[in-house]
Amino acid sequence: MIKKVVSLILLALVIIFVIQNTQVVEVQFFSWKISMSRALLLLATFVVGIFVGLLSTRLKTRDRKKA
Repeated sequence: MIKKVVSLILLALVIIFVIQNTQVVEVQFFSWKISMSRALLLLATFVVGIFVGLLSTRLKTRDRKKA
């Protein structure tokens, strides 16, 4: 229950932060250049971070079960 409350509070803070950062920025990744809103960039970064965190947790859990 506490994890859900903390997760919801964190999500609310992220959403507030993203809403306050709506300026258009140019992103360069290797040779690609993309102009997008800072909010979209921040949300994408947040989602990728969550995905990587979940993936690494699952891989660690799977490795422990094999040992």
